[in-house]
Amino acid sequence: MTVLERVVFDTNIWVSGLMWRGNPYRCLLLARAGMVRPVYCQPMLAELSRKLRDVFGFSENHIRAVAYDLRTISDRVEITGEVRVIEEDPDDDMFVECALVAGALKIISGDHHLLNLGHYRGVSILSAAEFLASLT
Repeated sequence: MTVLERVVFDTNIWVSGLMWRGNPYRCLLLARAGMVRPVYCQPMLAELSRKLRDVFGFSENHIRAVAYDLRTISDRVEITGEVRVIEEDPDDDMFVECALVAGALKIISGDHHLLNLGHYRGVSILSAAEFLASLT
């Protein structure tokens, strides 16, 4: 059995991948095709649901369908919330902690707070375009 590369997709990758057909969409297609395995934690799913509801006006049924899709193509891990590395936006710490707990070597993000960090304890933080380029 082949072990897939575990990656963490930031909330903005999930949202952009759902709404538009750019690089984040291509990242999600890789996950749906079984070429990478996203990892998430409950706070990430809660943030995604909140943004889809509050910013984009998704119905509860649509949010449940998105959550089901995410759970189907991803692995869930538990985090403690104790990792503190993004001083400018502490909410982004959950992505770093999720990667560390899961043993993921990449976080894919469009968030400048994460992208400016660049890497942390062996985890690379890449834009969707950088991630896709790294696969070729």
